[in-house]
Amino acid sequence: MGDRSRAPEEIAVGPELAWLLLLELRRRARSPAPLPDCFSLSLDTRGQSSGAPAGPRSTVLEIAADGSWAARVPVAESGAELFDLYLPMALARRERPFTAAHLGQSLDGRIATLEGASSYVNGPENLIHLHRMRALCDAVLVGASTVACDNPQLTTRRVVGPNPVRVILDPRRRLASTCRVFQDRAAPTLVLCDAPLADQTSLGHAEVIGIPCRDHRLDLEAALRQLRARGLFGVFVEGGGLTVSAFLERGLLDRLQIAVAPLILGSGRPGITLPPIRDLSQGLRPRHRRYAMGEDVLFDCGLRG
Repeated sequence: MGDRSRAPEEIAVGPELAWLLLLELRRRARSPAPLPDCFSLSLDTRGQSSGAPAGPRSTVLEIAADGSWAARVPVAESGAELFDLYLPMALARRERPFTAAHLGQSLDGRIATLEGASSYVNGPENLIHLHRMRALCDAVLVGASTVACDNPQLTTRRVVGPNPVRVILDPRRRLASTCRVFQDRAAPTLVLCDAPLADQTSLGHAEVIGIPCRDHRLDLEAALRQLRARGLFGVFVEGGGLTVSAFLERGLLDRLQIAVAPLILGSGRPGITLPPIRDLSQGLRPRHRRYAMGEDVLFDCGLRG
């Protein structure tokens, strides 16, 4: 969490300017030069961000390499929430890779109907959050079922920022080449499948990569190594439930975000599914922060340290 103790009552940095600073921070974190232990970002009154020393009319944020921050100018609460929520993904880099996952669910823990309908469990504010996470990550990753049910684009249409590399886990190569992510050329697209299937027919414009399987499941550690070897250090696992659960079970997530909507389905596909436990003490009780997103509540859970 940032230090806002020096901020006077006057508000200077709101969510729009905070977002520009986050995009600049992402750019600097992905540059070949390593980040210093502490550095500053500036934003002049015209909304132009820069890593140069701030002038008299600039607002400045001081950031430590571990993600903590302090403002040298007034920051609105809405701007501070963006820094707290998005700095870890913006700072992902070779020295500090970061993997986060997200699920949107109902009050009773369902992410979709039994038939797979999920548009939209959560409200528009959470959709904007998803697009922000895509813009700050290097790769957005989903399972084959998400592509089959939703035919998503996985781009940043709702916010300013770059499209990430799209990564699809499809161990058995069951998806058709007509899926939108394989045809639209909006962003580079990778398909990770069982290694013996990698040399089969192509999937539109996507690159197919073979990954070892264990018990008919992709080796997720090997998948992350493959992505990092390509310079993709910030990975956002956007769904679905089985994919997010697999990353969580393997201990591969730094953050887990669950957006809960005021909706009761009574049946449908569950969100998180892990092996059975016998006692509540065996359950996960991560440190977390809550963020209001319209009618939804986002639980941002830290899984490291």
